[in-house]
Amino acid sequence: MAIDVVYIVLAFYLVLLFRPQTVPFSVSIQSFFSAANPFKLLFMVWTLLILFFHYTHGLYQTRREQLESLEIWEVVKSICISTLVIIVLAFLLRVQDFPRSVMILNAVVITVFCSIWRVLKKMLVNYLVSNGYNNFNTLIIGAGKVGMSLASEINRQPALGLKIKGFLDDNKVGPRGNWPVLGKLDNLQGIIHREFIHKIFITIYPDHQTFIKLLDIAREEGMAVRVVPQGYEYMTQDFIKFNIGIIPILEYSDLAVNYRQKTKRIVDFVLSFLLMVFLLPVFIVLGILIKLDSPGPIFYLSRRYGRFGRMFNMYKFRSMVNNADELLGPLKDKNEVDGPIFKIKKDPRITGMGAYLRRYSIDELPQILNVLKGDMSLVGPRPFPITQLEKEDLRQLRRLGIRPGITGLWQIRGRSDVSFEKLLRWDIWYIKNWSFWLDLYILYQTFPVVVRGKGAY
Repeated sequence: MAIDVVYIVLAFYLVLLFRPQTVPFSVSIQSFFSAANPFKLLFMVWTLLILFFHYTHGLYQTRREQLESLEIWEVVKSICISTLVIIVLAFLLRVQDFPRSVMILNAVVITVFCSIWRVLKKMLVNYLVSNGYNNFNTLIIGAGKVGMSLASEINRQPALGLKIKGFLDDNKVGPRGNWPVLGKLDNLQGIIHREFIHKIFITIYPDHQTFIKLLDIAREEGMAVRVVPQGYEYMTQDFIKFNIGIIPILEYSDLAVNYRQKTKRIVDFVLSFLLMVFLLPVFIVLGILIKLDSPGPIFYLSRRYGRFGRMFNMYKFRSMVNNADELLGPLKDKNEVDGPIFKIKKDPRITGMGAYLRRYSIDELPQILNVLKGDMSLVGPRPFPITQLEKEDLRQLRRLGIRPGITGLWQIRGRSDVSFEKLLRWDIWYIKNWSFWLDLYILYQTFPVVVRGKGAY
């Protein structure tokens, strides 16, 4: 608060110094704090309002998990509200000659000052915590996939100051990655004392009585329990928290994705239309070369799962012999990629022209037609072949809450050399963090990857 007061007063003084002709007194350090300043009381009330709203917005707490951008957004909201209140007060108290330009500039400069020092504070705290200052011993209940994912995320963010001591799990023993399973859920209280635990995360959902017992033990030991929401791994957006009366509610919703997809669709249509006009001569030349190289159609239609699990024909330039699907059976045991996708580096079904098309991903160009039709997007998760997924867990299709893409993170990070698990994880990350800038970045990175031909076969 003291630092805020210093910066707020400094902002008031600098703005008056910058706009001396707008105020009815000579601006100096002495006059600013003296009776010569008719706005002194208004400045004092404004300062108190800013401190009050900063406090109500949680800006006098050090929350390590909070991003700097979110903290700055709280600063902006706090100062906007305090400015609106002071405008109303100035009107009701009939404060004369208070220039609007000074008020607006004050609000802007105060926001900048209060934001800058919080960013610097965050950097200092991150540095100290990353070097071991005020770290907290952490216990994760549940050593399954969610627990391991949480441990990996915590380990990647040393600025959180969470030192993982290990897991509790009734069904697993021995080391899990870099951390041990310390015991079963019934051992919680003893392990809290033995390992000097400060923080507890619950990632599994035991029966009701066990869950309540865990909470009671944590309450008795005077520590908070953090719970990973059940089913989070299937969500593509953040949870929405609200209350109905006294009952807290978590809303699982993908509505935001639907709204953003409408704008993304407009951009996709315009860009794909321009690309199609530009590449039409190239399509004609490639079509002739494909026909001359081997008998069969120019295009190959591959049935794929699209948005919301809808099926569509994905267009590609034919890069294999005409009866390639019939020849797949004897080759299945030679698959060189994990997951349900079939690929081998020296596929005997690929034609001479097809090898060239595949190396530089030219065979994917006709998917611009899919983008025009609305089946696909320029950037997005890769659509999976139906025949290769028909025996797989279709929960993977939850990643296709948006239109699949011609390119994506899988393309710029290794293409066919990427494991199936990583491909799924990157797709979910893309959906959660989508923005136009991210799409532009992926498109920009796609060109050098395609030219190098890395991971393409």
